[in-house]
Amino acid sequence: MKKLLTGAFVAGMLATGAQAADDVTLQLKWVTQAQFAGYYVALAKGFYTDEGLNVTIKPGGPDIAPEQVIAGGGADVIVDWMPAALAAREKGLPLVNIAQPFKHGGLELTCLKESGVATPADFKGKTLGVWFYGNEYPFYGWMAKLGLSTEGGADGVTVLKQAFNVDPLLQKQAACISVMTYNEYGQVLDAGIKPEDLVTFNYLDQGAGVMEDGLYALQDKLADPAFADKMVKFVRASMKGWKYAEANVDEAAQIVIDNDASGAQTLEHQKYMMSEVAKLTAGSNGALDPADYKQTVDTLLAAVSKENPAITKAPDDGAFTTAITDKALQ
Repeated sequence: MKKLLTGAFVAGMLATGAQAADDVTLQLKWVTQAQFAGYYVALAKGFYTDEGLNVTIKPGGPDIAPEQVIAGGGADVIVDWMPAALAAREKGLPLVNIAQPFKHGGLELTCLKESGVATPADFKGKTLGVWFYGNEYPFYGWMAKLGLSTEGGADGVTVLKQAFNVDPLLQKQAACISVMTYNEYGQVLDAGIKPEDLVTFNYLDQGAGVMEDGLYALQDKLADPAFADKMVKFVRASMKGWKYAEANVDEAAQIVIDNDASGAQTLEHQKYMMSEVAKLTAGSNGALDPADYKQTVDTLLAAVSKENPAITKAPDDGAFTTAITDKALQ
């Protein structure tokens, strides 16, 4: 009888512990890869558990829009690029940036030197590969800043809707293509093209950058003190995961591989990706710099007159908050 009572007591304690953990669901912007290593590291190393959180990480993909997932109640917090989040907010979904793990942007345009592109002035008359589904917004802002039409012709640029690969450059269908520093640029090099045969422009360096991979939650949810407290704990643990990943690149890459149910990733590529992603999170404690926010907004507003603008007016003051990171960083 004593043994049965003890077992019941233990079961009760386990149930109490399970109830005490706060559930948080995170929706990623893309598939499981080192782009999101900080979250997988925080999960694997117990940083979320230490905060009393039970975190579920949901991979993204080409048919998954984080904004739609959170709007439908499928996530508490999402990883998103700021243009898509601001566009959704303008359309009525009250997304709020609560943290910004990525301090630097990885979006670039890389060009074959043989195409004659040495500076942005050489884009005129060229075909440029551009990702869509929200990734086109900084491109249109940059072209507007340069005064280049995106309708083609000798005095403008021809836009090639690029798939998520580097084939247009390899097949010379475009002079330049979109790449991320931590992914497609490496694919170009893996294809046998040498760095000295390329000319690469980082959007941030060109004053046309946007904030990538921020954390967003819904404004009405954040009005609940209990939910806001969960987000404080989540951000604190996530940033701990990011800093661990920065300092332990190989281990972080292995953790990503361990969480990739698709089996599509290789450890070698994830190590490369993690080493590059670490450069983007370096210098960030998770707090959004208002100057970075302003640059993103200015880039987007420059593209208002172009096709499919992200936003048509300056966002309201509720588009981001420092309240979560202020507490998480104490």
